[in-house]
Amino acid sequence: MAEKRRKFDPEFREGAVRIVTETGKPIAEVAKDLGINETTLASWVSRARRAGTAPAGEGDELERLRRENAQLKRDNKELVMERDVVKRCMVLWVK
Repeated sequence: MAEKRRKFDPEFREGAVRIVTETGKPIAEVAKDLGINETTLASWVSRARRAGTAPAGEGDELERLRRENAQLKRDNKELVMERDVVKRCMVLWVK
């Protein structure tokens, strides 16, 4: 026997999309909490992003922050090495 398809009103769809985009929770977690299919919610989010009604997501911002963090760590490591070299030079110069 065929399943009966559930109909969701536009307010519910918008609310579900807003939960995903504003909280940064995974689509699977939000779908489980709301009791809807993960694929359904993913299509709503995708459609909203294409239409420009939802932000592009936190993934882009998160990736940018990760790259920036990695660069800052590399810079910090280099500065620590330079500081150590200057310390050694000062010890030799003072003697």
